[in-house]
Amino acid sequence: MPPIRDKFTIHSKAVVCQDVELKGDITIGAGTIVHPKATIFAIAGPIVIGSGCIIEEATIIVNRRKEVMRIGDENLFEVGCRVECPSIGDFNTVSARSRVHHTVRISNHCVIGVGCLVVPIEDEVLDDFTVVYGPSAERRKWSGRGKVQEMDLRRKHAEYLREMIPKFNRLRRGDGV
Repeated sequence: MPPIRDKFTIHSKAVVCQDVELKGDITIGAGTIVHPKATIFAIAGPIVIGSGCIIEEATIIVNRRKEVMRIGDENLFEVGCRVECPSIGDFNTVSARSRVHHTVRISNHCVIGVGCLVVPIEDEVLDDFTVVYGPSAERRKWSGRGKVQEMDLRRKHAEYLREMIPKFNRLRRGDGV
């Protein structure tokens, strides 16, 4: 296997800490916030992260497939989660210490609960508004109630992080995209 070539495209409005581990072909969109100690590995194919995402500490995002891993806009990856799925829509939450296998594709407005292990035997697509919860990764539909309030809260969270992270961490500079 040939060595992985590093190519990072970081939008000038993104906040990416210096001690983030990046490997491979990675594109980070406008307004995305990557906390210190996060890991993003594009092993086989590139990773494209949309705008307004929040990637917290100890999060691991890995692309083991040759196809492009697309992560949509306004997604939240909480502390210690591991994500390997090839496509993630918009406005999703992957909660703390949860794991999502590379055979899963996540649509929009989905929530993966705390500590859930989503490892289906064959390829699976989580429909819009799917909530995965509990130790056996049960699924149910979310009605969408409170969606607007959640988005407002997430925007305030991002605004706070954009202000506070640069005060206490060194940042990687974007290339002015």
